Amino acid sequence: MASRSHRRSLRKRRTVLVSTAAVAAAGLGAAVLAMNANANPVVDLAHQVLPAKDGWAASGTGTTGGAKADSAHVFTVSTRAQLVKALGSATNSTAKIIKIKGTIDANTDDTGKKLTCADYAAGTGYSLAAYLKAYDPATYGKKAPAGTQEKARDAAKQKQSKNIVFRVPANTTIVGVPGTKAGITGGSLLVTGVDNVIIRNLTLSATEDCFPQWDPKDGSTGNWNSAYDSVTLRGATHVWADHNTFSDAPFFDKAEKTYFGREYQIHDGALDITNGSDLVTVERNQFTNHDKTMLIGSSDTDSVGKLRVSIHHNVWKGITQRAPLARIGQIHIYNNVYETATLNGYVPQYSINSRAKAQVVAENNAWIVPAGAKIAKLLSGDGTGSIAGGGNLVNGKVTDLVATYNAANSKKLKTTVNWKPTLTAGLETSAKNLVTELTATVGTGILS
Repeated sequence: MASRSHRRSLRKRRTVLVSTAAVAAAGLGAAVLAMNANANPVVDLAHQVLPAKDGWAASGTGTTGGAKADSAHVFTVSTRAQLVKALGSATNSTAKIIKIKGTIDANTDDTGKKLTCADYAAGTGYSLAAYLKAYDPATYGKKAPAGTQEKARDAAKQKQSKNIVFRVPANTTIVGVPGTKAGITGGSLLVTGVDNVIIRNLTLSATEDCFPQWDPKDGSTGNWNSAYDSVTLRGATHVWADHNTFSDAPFFDKAEKTYFGREYQIHDGALDITNGSDLVTVERNQFTNHDKTMLIGSSDTDSVGKLRVSIHHNVWKGITQRAPLARIGQIHIYNNVYETATLNGYVPQYSINSRAKAQVVAENNAWIVPAGAKIAKLLSGDGTGSIAGGGNLVNGKVTDLVATYNAANSKKLKTTVNWKPTLTAGLETSAKNLVTELTATVGTGILS
């Protein structure tokens, strides 16, 4: 057994580490990383790798990102053009480290000039007024948009996409430089078909689609659908997302206009894990001010045997839904804090959705819910998904969330899964202190 002094040292070290999410939870900008117990910076963030057994991304070869990069492949960037150059070809798997210093505006050209939606539309023939006139369901019906204005919308979309989507190659670490308000605004990091990527210590905000598409067959009344997540994983493996802040700020959905009776939605996901992505660890991030936040599995028939994701020590605040929505895979959700009060117009619908035979283990999480809120609405499902696990707290009280949900719904969540989490480094067996650890404002011991 460890000595009393050694146990005190471990507790002190753990407190410093877990408190790093507090700055993000308090809404103080880019998430930040911890120092040691003496408040001396000892960690080279750019070369740090995912610790052993820290979630699914530690499986097999683990996740090292660009840790093996030579000096010629370590870049510090502050502009969109510099970021594009540093990323290079999406097929070049040479190990690289990209340090982002300050906030990069994705909606700028190679000279740094600010670009607007009008700039992307220029020369395409697209205008929102013409699009609305062409595809008004009252005259056009419920057919999918086709013809001149839809082609023009797509052309404008392609111009924006070329500018704001950053394809991340294999063996890459993208990390924010502490103390610089590091992040990307208006951009989308796309990790597709590659292995071994680390994204950490960034604020990823205001990812907006200038040209949402009208889909009259989405739901009973149609919907406007946008195209870009702040981070998208498609067929990606061994990805570690750590100490990031995701937010729609400064433009929130409540300010959206309404066309055809539906919100003109310019935001898509925050962090979506789809198309057979696998072996992903998402930890110590803040997700705030967003609607459809995290999707695991692109459809109810996504890749069986993949979509293995660990989600731990994150703060979810001002989230409407999908925290996450899980399909098919084996998903471990532990030691997260969910604050479910309405924030900036984002009205909570549910936190965790298990569907399409998803095998979710949700344990030792903490929910803070307003007085009178219905606990049965914290979960959701289609009757085929499972949620196992216990030790979940609601306002400090241990609560069987699945039993509460099942008592109120005809499509029951299953309570057993076909796997047992083993990659659980950092798992706290009680959620009792999570709210304090992850949401309290912390001063010393933080790299800001």
